[in-house]
Amino acid sequence: MNTIEKALMHGLFIHLHHNIDKAIDFSVFKKLNETVAQESPGRLLIGPDANDDAAVFQMPGDAGLVVAKMESHCSPCVPRPYDSAATGAGGAMRDVIAMGARPLFLLDFIGTRPLDEEVIVGPCGFKGRCTCGECKTMTSGERVNLIVKGIRDMCEKMGVFVVGGGLSTSFSDIVPAVVAAVIGRMIVDEPLTKPAKKAGDCLIIAGRTGNDGNDTLYRAGLAEVMRPAVALFAEERTTMEASLAAIKTGLINACSDLGAAGIGAAVSESARFGGLGAHVDLARAPVNMEGLTPEEILICETQGRMLFQVAPENATTVLETLKSEGAPAAEIGTITEGKESIFTFEGNEVARIPHEPPAELFED
Repeated sequence: MNTIEKALMHGLFIHLHHNIDKAIDFSVFKKLNETVAQESPGRLLIGPDANDDAAVFQMPGDAGLVVAKMESHCSPCVPRPYDSAATGAGGAMRDVIAMGARPLFLLDFIGTRPLDEEVIVGPCGFKGRCTCGECKTMTSGERVNLIVKGIRDMCEKMGVFVVGGGLSTSFSDIVPAVVAAVIGRMIVDEPLTKPAKKAGDCLIIAGRTGNDGNDTLYRAGLAEVMRPAVALFAEERTTMEASLAAIKTGLINACSDLGAAGIGAAVSESARFGGLGAHVDLARAPVNMEGLTPEEILICETQGRMLFQVAPENATTVLETLKSEGAPAAEIGTITEGKESIFTFEGNEVARIPHEPPAELFED
């Protein structure tokens, strides 16, 4: 198991971002929802136990479907509060888009220390004191203003209402709570889902990859400094409109947004949940800078990207649709009959991610 495999598998199999069911018994909610369904005039199609990007619900008396997702972006707001709050909101919007819906409104919650207390914003924020000379000391209230502005600016760019939220100043931790909930409406009759559907389907990526967003490497102990993803406002809007146009073609078999752990997680989770494998040539992915390593292309969390799975005969149509809306797009791989996701770069294997974690992953 090489370094990048260890980092990606740590994110997929150990870190709670991808393994909430290890901390929360979702069967409790499933039983609750089954009970409520017996008397509710609405209908829950996809709930919290589905391992998907967002929930899907049918409102009473409405033929259309509503999509909802809540996402936190707490730790990244220590070194970079503005960008991290914006990307947290943007990430929740992409989760809604991934189900086949347009985001419509957002609610947010911020929890922080008392507003007059000092906080350190920058690379040393987790240490409580700056040793790099690049951090800024500000009040908790000033940091809240940056967080609010990040959320506000992303919503403005994406055309999403902010309809409410909450604030608590009773937190004592270095890390603030930054949570965004996004509600959207389906633009097609049936929700898209994350699991891979059919061997032979083409993997198509929309959006460019950079070297920002090393959160997965940091949490796995393989990077000394967390370098959160940069907010890409124009790119997010372009990707949203291009994705919705592609979804309207009716040719998408599966879809996932590229959030935590980037291409690596999006492909590996889709293949695993679908009981299939995947092969990806990382050299095919559009990038926004020269000199990216294969490992960076695999795992970095650059914003404004989506992953689609389409039948080979429909790949050209979907690519043309994405590009017609201004989105960089490319076919980067294939769903296979295997039980692992294999990532290569110019013929060299970069990582091989199985459906089940190897025992050595837990030895440390």
